[in-house]
Amino acid sequence: MNPIDRNKIWKMVGILALITVVAGGLLRVSQHNSYTLGDYASDNPTLAYQTAEPSLSPSPSPAPAIDSSSTDSTEILQEGSSMAETTVLTGYSLNGELLTDQRTTLSDGFYYEPLSEKLQRYITGVSYPATVDNSGEASQDLLKSVEISYDDLRYVHIRHYNFEGNPAEGELICNKAIAQDLTEIFYELYCNEYQLEKVLLIDEYDGDDLASMEDNNTSCFNYRPVEGTSSLSKHALGLAIDINPFYNPYITYNKDGSEKVSPANASTYADRAASFPYKIDENDLCYQLFKEHGFTWGGHWNSCKDYQHFQKVVE
Repeated sequence: MNPIDRNKIWKMVGILALITVVAGGLLRVSQHNSYTLGDYASDNPTLAYQTAEPSLSPSPSPAPAIDSSSTDSTEILQEGSSMAETTVLTGYSLNGELLTDQRTTLSDGFYYEPLSEKLQRYITGVSYPATVDNSGEASQDLLKSVEISYDDLRYVHIRHYNFEGNPAEGELICNKAIAQDLTEIFYELYCNEYQLEKVLLIDEYDGDDLASMEDNNTSCFNYRPVEGTSSLSKHALGLAIDINPFYNPYITYNKDGSEKVSPANASTYADRAASFPYKIDENDLCYQLFKEHGFTWGGHWNSCKDYQHFQKVVE
């Protein structure tokens, strides 16, 4: 055979092979025209992370960071809680993380620590007496007249259940002598889902005890006299606390046999023989815990009745 004819034959064979491959490819495309990247990823799982199609659902935005140094900081209630509710705690914001090296922690969310300078400034002139004269200088006479120093006080952070039965944050200021007691008591109340409507610094009410009671706020330190007297209250020393005060009012008795209820709009709850929620009596868990920690209860007083009030005498 002529070499030229042989070359022509091989060229024709090559062309026929190419036509066969192209035709087969076209046939496969026609049979699999819906084949996608997702299908390919399913067929090739080891490469799926490279080829998987992007999700149509947007990724959740990261939670905003909490600036504990800002007075507008918002504290998230509880890790893992289904609650969307948040609460602003002034004392928490002002103390921030400044004194964690001096913090005593019982459990997550339950701790006490000294008052930062920011928190001291916040309460001065409100729950704590101002100790500067008209010139703005510290007055030694005023300092001497105050029976408790900032160093004697502690900031206490707690958790509690509110009246909706949801976890909430709370805070108070007390004498350092009872800070451990209060932290332990509120921890036990929380573990038993005991309900407190709110636990905020009395300074949120401009130091007005009546306004705090009317709002059913549980509070402790407030440098003030006993109502109607010039004698300092145990609250002035941070050694007394009022629990759910609207439902457990303060009652004084007049010479004519009549009584005065404070707050006045809580008179319904002056009848302690009646049954109603949030009532403190000797069967109440709150009473039992405070008694175990050496506190006395205003509900046992004879000259008056202060059903919200627990206090402790310390040396």
